[in-house]
Parts: sequence; structure tokens; C-alpha cells
Amino acid sequence: MLLSKGFEVEIYTSTPTGDVIGFSDRIVANLHGFVREPDSRNVEYITPPFLKYEPLLMALVEPRQKLRSYLRSLGDYTLMPGSTLALGGTDHFYRSDPNNPYHTYIEQTYGTDVVTASIHINVGIPDLELLIAACRLIRLEAPLYLALSAASPFLNGKATGFHSSRWQMFPKTPKEVPLFRNHHHFVEWTEQQLQLGTMQNVRHLWSSVRPNGDNRPYNLNRLELRISDLVIDPVALLAITSLLEMRLTQFLEAGIGSSLDPLAPNSSKFTPSELAEIADRNEIAAATNSLDAVLTHWQTGEEITAREWVSNLYEELRSRAKDSGVWCFLSPLKKILEQGNEAQRWLAAYHNGISPRQIMTDAIASAEKMDKELAEALLLA
Repeated sequence: MLLSKGFEVEIYTSTPTGDVIGFSDRIVANLHGFVREPDSRNVEYITPPFLKYEPLLMALVEPRQKLRSYLRSLGDYTLMPGSTLALGGTDHFYRSDPNNPYHTYIEQTYGTDVVTASIHINVGIPDLELLIAACRLIRLEAPLYLALSAASPFLNGKATGFHSSRWQMFPKTPKEVPLFRNHHHFVEWTEQQLQLGTMQNVRHLWSSVRPNGDNRPYNLNRLELRISDLVIDPVALLAITSLLEMRLTQFLEAGIGSSLDPLAPNSSKFTPSELAEIADRNEIAAATNSLDAVLTHWQTGEEITAREWVSNLYEELRSRAKDSGVWCFLSPLKKILEQGNEAQRWLAAYHNGISPRQIMTDAIASAEKMDKELAEALLLA
């Protein structure tokens, strides 16, 4: 059984040498399928949900090629990998829609800490209670997806000491989010946050994972994983997504109250509030050292590196992926585990004396070449 899945892709527009420049107002006005972010320097596109991975690959690449073509019509502009303003620009917020009051609130409250680029992975789970329970599990394992996707070691031209500077500085809101017992608990908690003003609207739940739907918090139909940095390589992104999907199908078969449900009596030795604290600590560790981070396992309390935890899941889910016909999409995960994520590869170059500007310039050229080759292979060119 495959689940429906789709992506929200946030990406920066820039020069070929990594100076991020805002065009989102023009892009949204002239290109179908793109959505503006509060700051004009990044723009978002949303793929339709698909069960199979092949059309998802096309849905990731095709809009980017249209966007690249449009940017070339404006001048020597392109798209930049990574999830932060790597080479500078945090001193000023460039409003994409000056008349939007929610954007005003975001600018005044958070400044450029929110001017990041990321991937949100949405996976369809129509049963409300199963969805809330699945969010519990993925909340506790979300740091693994950050560890695989980390791509923001630079900010303002300097190495920050974090593999995901984005997640380290992103204003997670509200500051404390519990593990929800059921849908009623989620509705009650959301309504309370709106009354308290800790959330400005139903979209203002900025946590690593959240239940999503067309009428939040009441009508929900999908799990949204929000922790991932921008994964520019579509093959790597589909590998990360297939790990998530196989874990979710494993959970859905086991069900609420199983050993995979963090709130089940015998699944963990920790209380719900302790589990939430473990998840938050693990997120900080993964933002700092990604695959090399030492995490606390939510079931056993043992310390384990993110790389080892992901490797264990990979082996555990291998036969499921083969039976589901998605092994070829999951298997590239091994390359990330062996060669490192984007942040680790960039930092290796940085420690070899290559400047952040040169690293980003090379990454921009590589991403452009990769998209072109994929587009040609998919007959999109």
C-alpha cells in the first residue's frame, strides 16, 4: 500500500555566484503554480499529491525548469541550493506583499530568521486518529530527517557551527508543543493557543511535524513534515520521502497502541512531557551535527548517532520497500549515509580552504546541471 505524497518546495532566487535577489512578486504574477513567501527572495511551488514516485520526480523538476527559464528572461539569475541566506542579506526584510497584515506580523516579530528555504513533505493519512498518532511517532523521529537533509551550514558568508543553521534559528512556534493524545486534544490545544495569541492563525503552528488539511484543526487529511532543509537533489529527496513513507506504512499496520505509538503503555519508558523534551533536544543536536549528532532514542533512552539510527531503520524497512515496489527510490539513502548530506559535503570543502562564496557558486552550477540532465531524461526539456 502506497500513501499519497507531495511537496511544498521553498527556494531562493539568486545570481550564479550566490547573491540572493527577490523576484517572487513578478514570479507569482507571471508563472502559474508559484506562491509568494513573506520575503520576496524565496518562492514556493507545490506538487500535486501522487501515490507513485515517478510522477513526483517530474513534478519536482518541471516547475524548476520553468522558473529557471523565466529568471533567465529577467537577466543572469538562477536558483540557489541551501536553506539560509548563506552569503548575506539578513540585515533587511524584503516584503513580497507590503499590504498583507500577517506578513507584517511575521516581519516585526521574527525578522529575517524566517527567510529560509525548506522542503515540507506531506503524506496523506485520511483517518483522523491514525493521523494524530502518526504525528506522535514522526515528531520523535523528525530529527533523523533533518540529519539527512541538512543544507545550511553558512549564514552571512560564515560557517555558523551548525549543519542546519535554518532549524537552529527558525522560530519554532508555539515554544512548547505536546504530543497530542487524540484529535480532540489537538483541536482543544489549537483553540487555546489562538485565544492566548501564541498562534496568530491556524497556520501558525511552526513545529517539526503537524497534521494538515483544508480546515485546520478540524478537517485534517495529511501529515506534514516541516523539519527538512531544502534537498535540491530530487533523487535524494525521494529517498528521504520513501524512508518516511515506509515508516508510516509500518506504523499504520501496527496501529494506535502498538509499540510504535509513543503514548502506548509499553512503547517507551518516558512520560509524554519527557518525550516532547527528548524530541526538542534531539532536534537541536541534529541541527548542530546532523548525521554525526548523538541522539536519545525515544524507546530505549539509549544514546545513538543519527547515522546509526537511520541505518537501522533503513535495514528494518528494506523488505517493506521491496514489497511495495519503491526499493529503487529508497536505496539512494545509502549514498547520503556514506558520503554525507549537503551541509557535510560543503563543510568538508570549507575546511579544505574553499570559501563559502565559491562553495555556493559551485553548488548553484551543479544544481542547474543536475536539473537539466533530469529534465532531459524525463523528456521535459
